[in-house]
Amino acid sequence: MPKIQVNDIELDYEDYGKGDVLLLLHGLGSTKKDWDGQVPFFSKKYRVIALDFRGHGDSTKPLDAYGVELMTEDVKQLLDKLAIKKATFVGFSMGGAVAFEMAARHPEYLDNLVIVNSGPDFNDMGKTGEDLLKSRTAFLKTKGVEPLAKEISFNMFPEAHQIDMRNQFEARCKKNDYNAYFKSFVTLMDWGLGDRIKDINTRTLVVASDMDYTPVAFKQAYVDTLQNASLVVIENSRHGVVIDQPEAFNVALEKFLEDE
Repeated sequence: MPKIQVNDIELDYEDYGKGDVLLLLHGLGSTKKDWDGQVPFFSKKYRVIALDFRGHGDSTKPLDAYGVELMTEDVKQLLDKLAIKKATFVGFSMGGAVAFEMAARHPEYLDNLVIVNSGPDFNDMGKTGEDLLKSRTAFLKTKGVEPLAKEISFNMFPEAHQIDMRNQFEARCKKNDYNAYFKSFVTLMDWGLGDRIKDINTRTLVVASDMDYTPVAFKQAYVDTLQNASLVVIENSRHGVVIDQPEAFNVALEKFLEDE
């Protein structure tokens, strides 16, 4: 797959199809493989670009340079170097944070904004956020990446019929560099839009799973704060909706795109 130089690092990315651009942004500790259920479907009508964030997959893993703001600038430079003026940003989990930051910082680059099981303020999630930061950092320090990958994968795909997707996701997560994962996680939990969310007027779709870590009501609350947003709930799905319910997700996203 091609790589491109941005902000003194290399980003690994895939580029398929022609037409309006869909930019797919993966979750923490995973890779662009999150989107294997979407790329073949959408590349028939759109130009689909999926990338590995810094510290993830085959992209550069710097020692200290992490954070949502840096990842956002990486994405901006990627678009500039590919001469892409506008795209629909589709951000899953941590990718949603980057998509939100891009909408706040560089709205002129967005045709649409799609947020998937994510939120605008990882640094303001109350006790839930505090407990997650404390427990995950302690787990990493005492047990390491591989046991954490196993636990996360089971929590996302616990059903007997999900064993293959669980194993595939776990295999990706186990390959994470400890330092890159730790610093990506800690900086993510320090990020938030705050009042900037009120200034986002990009047409937005928020996709929520009915069994995600955070409830549908959490997503509805920030949908109500955004100027031009709607909410779709995918049933029988946990956090990894793009993987555990790809057909339902694709239908929801296609409808949103075609209703422009």
